[in-house]
Amino acid sequence: MTDDLNEAARAILRANDRGGYTVPNGRVYPFQWNWDSAFVAMGFDTFDRDRAWAEIESLFSAQWEDGFVPHIVFWKDDPGYFPGPAVWGTDRTPMTSGITQPPVAATMLRQLWDSAVAAGEADTYRSRAAALFPKLLEWHRWFARNRDPEGRGIVVALHPWETGRDNSPEWDAPGEPIDITNVGDYVRRDTGHLDAKMRPTKLEYDRYLALVQYGRAQGWDHARIAATNPFRVADVGMSMMLLRANRDLLALAEALGRGADAEELRGLIARAEAGIGWLWDEAKGTWCSRDLLTGRHSGFVTSASFLSFYAGVSDPAKDAAMLAHLERIAGRVAHLMPSLDPDDPGFQMIRYWRGPVWAVVNWMIGTGLAEAGHAGSAAKVRQDTLDLIARNGFYEAFSPIDGTGSGGDDFSWTAAIWLAWNAR
Repeated sequence: MTDDLNEAARAILRANDRGGYTVPNGRVYPFQWNWDSAFVAMGFDTFDRDRAWAEIESLFSAQWEDGFVPHIVFWKDDPGYFPGPAVWGTDRTPMTSGITQPPVAATMLRQLWDSAVAAGEADTYRSRAAALFPKLLEWHRWFARNRDPEGRGIVVALHPWETGRDNSPEWDAPGEPIDITNVGDYVRRDTGHLDAKMRPTKLEYDRYLALVQYGRAQGWDHARIAATNPFRVADVGMSMMLLRANRDLLALAEALGRGADAEELRGLIARAEAGIGWLWDEAKGTWCSRDLLTGRHSGFVTSASFLSFYAGVSDPAKDAAMLAHLERIAGRVAHLMPSLDPDDPGFQMIRYWRGPVWAVVNWMIGTGLAEAGHAGSAAKVRQDTLDLIARNGFYEAFSPIDGTGSGGDDFSWTAAIWLAWNAR
């Protein structure tokens, strides 16, 4: 059975390959998405190393001059998709969106590099790593310049889509001030292909589009948007992922002999280690996002809360609190890790980021738990993920209650996680 699933996962990646870049799912998401591509590269690396590197290279070929890497690259227009490049209006070649996404690419590149080294192919891939390194560093610098206004080593998201967790309840209160009166009429592609009960609501989507309109009105000047945007939330997920990515980029800098860059990265890491505690909610005993405009913690325990282990953030009391949350949640669901605490009254087992399990987040949680020495919890997260896929297929996400697939099927990053965790 495992061999059959390995081949099925490889077939999904091949089928979603558009020649140098991979779409998440051909029916719903017909373009290259930033963090999807990074995880997809890790899957390709289990059977086609050259193709894995090409995935990262194609993503960074769309990088803007200031280091920004967009969340979508529209290599080919698709009139059926909304919002497409004409709505974003970034006036770029290739066409892109105007917001970014979780910075996991450096972590995935380190995975590819370590894999090449283990295979005795470091010399073959050293020049490609050396070409990608400065692009990754410029992106991380972009985050430091544009998304960390108080120098805490965190990431301030200016759009829920940037976080990757589009409709997490963490964005509800910060989203209330967004003016949606001029959004107008539109037709969504997602609800035309998928059950609306699995997707963000119309109110949430109206807010998403209002923020796109706001960014476009600012000419996609990221510094101006960062200073004036009606939605500014320090995202616990992106913050933890960037800290981890800076650690992995540091390892690459050392492997490539880039001493000055390594010293700069140590400074970015030290800043985050000193400041990321701002995202700890003592009252709720959890890591969570925080509204930059009001200073209020969200108070929600989400799957992103458990990325502290992945980021290498270690504090005995905080770690104990998060492990207690994990044990409590494991007793409430059949499969870890739900995207929202099942004890929360807003928990919905199949609505996108308000309940379902996501294989990519589980990979980060499981990896972090293993590295932190919590082998039993790590094994539980890994096995739950593999069981969900084996029993239900390669869905975008899964119900933590009964395992039902949620969102698109034949999903690229779910196939990639299966391969990364199983095929080796």
